[in-house]
Amino acid sequence: MKLRVHFIAIGGAAMHNIALDLHAQGHLVTGSDDEIYEPSLSRLTKVGIAPKKFGWDEANITQDIDIVVLGMHAREDNPELVKARELGLTIMSYPAFVYERSKDKQRIVIAGSHGKTTTTAMILHVLKKLGVSFDYLVGAQLEGFDRMVKLTDAPLIIIEGDEYLSSPLDRVPKIHHYKPHISVTTGIAWDHINVFPTFEVYKEQFSIYFDMIESGGTLIYYTDDAVLNEIVLKAKDDIIKLPYTGLVKNDEMSVVFENEIYPVSIIGNHNLQNLNAARLVCLTLGINTRRFFKAIADFSGANKRLQKLNDSKDRLVFLDFAHAPSKVKATTTSVKEWYGNKKLLAVLELHTFSSLNKAFLPQYLNSLTAADQAVVFYNKHTLEMKQMPDLDVSYIQECFGYPGLIVLTDKEELSNLLKGDDYKEYNILLMTSGNFDKMSLDI
Repeated sequence: MKLRVHFIAIGGAAMHNIALDLHAQGHLVTGSDDEIYEPSLSRLTKVGIAPKKFGWDEANITQDIDIVVLGMHAREDNPELVKARELGLTIMSYPAFVYERSKDKQRIVIAGSHGKTTTTAMILHVLKKLGVSFDYLVGAQLEGFDRMVKLTDAPLIIIEGDEYLSSPLDRVPKIHHYKPHISVTTGIAWDHINVFPTFEVYKEQFSIYFDMIESGGTLIYYTDDAVLNEIVLKAKDDIIKLPYTGLVKNDEMSVVFENEIYPVSIIGNHNLQNLNAARLVCLTLGINTRRFFKAIADFSGANKRLQKLNDSKDRLVFLDFAHAPSKVKATTTSVKEWYGNKKLLAVLELHTFSSLNKAFLPQYLNSLTAADQAVVFYNKHTLEMKQMPDLDVSYIQECFGYPGLIVLTDKEELSNLLKGDDYKEYNILLMTSGNFDKMSLDI
């Protein structure tokens, strides 16, 4: 049956990809937003479903709409949302919508505070190479995939499970919707301070999630995470609990497993953890180890997940989505350990609500220790947009506990530092969930 679906806040990463997928399947799709960034805007415009103008208009909401998909960016007093509620329309957050479209499938969910996108991408890469029919939702654009979402009649779906809230009306973590048959949990480190004010509240979301795994299902979890182990121990007993650690590096381009050497195209010890999690998911789906390693050999990563921007004889430049303290520490440590004979300049942009919050900043203590030199950048306009007070440079330096930490707020100063002579022989690691105030990354 063809649906009439309207997206409130269509410009979001997942939201616009779901809209694109439904449109490609022949459903009637409309949407609205007060601002849409690239590449979302161009992709929606190309297929003719971008809003004609930015802003909210209750006239967009009519009785013939089958489903309104509500994004987290919208507020509860959004005029389109108010009108949809007055008309009694079906209103769903996107994770609720995804579950509704996949409730008859086998559901594999990749959850945790870090490594979700890469682990999900690895599984998708293997399944595609082996010709398996599957649907998916993943948090980054992947090579070989037109969209970040596919919702068809495939018997299997792989979902990257975000723990942030679902929508202004559906104020539970997205992972609480999916009820997986198989789940990976990569680790637990406090994030999203604006909605989970304490670590205890944050941890409780995963306890609830584990209890929602289907009876007889499988929980694959990173066993070297003490907090995660504690929560898994208390989880219900009618599921299989399968621990994992990282695979063993043989050299920079291979791993060793069960006395066999397998080539890989990824770097970083944290990615060897992700690789083992992906292997176990595929094994649970009936794909043996040899077939897995053969298929994964040419996987080089997802967009902004240790994405290689420059590979010259003098230095490597990587771009990574790391922003929470645990992610920053893991990524910085991995790159330094992988190329231990080369100095590393680590550059972190503070961009999220948590990272720009004075009360949360002490969580970053020692997160950049592995780097030979470290820079923290933030855009004052981002603080203004989030209606947050400015930060004190000396306080940032104190919170990170890194001697000689450079703190910058001007993208031109940062660009000059990166392109100057002082660090021309350093590997560079750029970490952000933003865009460094649209600074050119041609370094």
